[in-house]
Amino acid sequence: MNDGVTNCEVTHDLARGHSSATLLEASKLGIALSPELRSLWAGARLCGPAFTVQGAGGDNLALHHAVLQAPPGSVLVADLGGARFGHWGEVLTVAAQHRRLAGLLIDGGARDAAEIEALGFPVFSRNDSILGTRKDFRGVFGRPVTVGGITVRTGDLVVGDGDGVVALPSAEADRILDRADARVAHERELMARVREGRSTLELYDLEGAGR
Repeated sequence: MNDGVTNCEVTHDLARGHSSATLLEASKLGIALSPELRSLWAGARLCGPAFTVQGAGGDNLALHHAVLQAPPGSVLVADLGGARFGHWGEVLTVAAQHRRLAGLLIDGGARDAAEIEALGFPVFSRNDSILGTRKDFRGVFGRPVTVGGITVRTGDLVVGDGDGVVALPSAEADRILDRADARVAHERELMARVREGRSTLELYDLEGAGR
């Protein structure tokens, strides 16, 4: 099993297995990143504490430094201004897996999707691009960054899946996770009743709605 998958399994319990949609609904906060930030490959799941990176569009030197600075288990959360360049690819992925990082969330472009999928490393990006990058700006690390329209701080819990990406503020994470546990338990009860023949209109008290 490759290191990327192992890291995802190790950090999976940080989100208690909840989907991004469940966490958003449980939070009652504006924690959803722009839907334009999507998985580079189908089926990827991102989960772990953020390590923030402020880079420059079209320049990936900051990402090379971030791989060395981020603690194991971290998700790199990089603001590259949404630039359409291949800031991240196969070589950086192998380096990140060697450092046992949990994944990458980048407001910018990435490339080598097939190779990164084969490595099992979760990357969520705004776009994919083969355009090359310069290496001039060393980056700023550990400060708040704006990614997908949301401010993310180092230590925030980042969860991404097929539905999208959320960033749980570290101070609110336990409360949100507890609410998500309760929401999932309630939905299981509802689905059991649906299987017994009850209608969703009845269960959600919607029979008089829309009149």
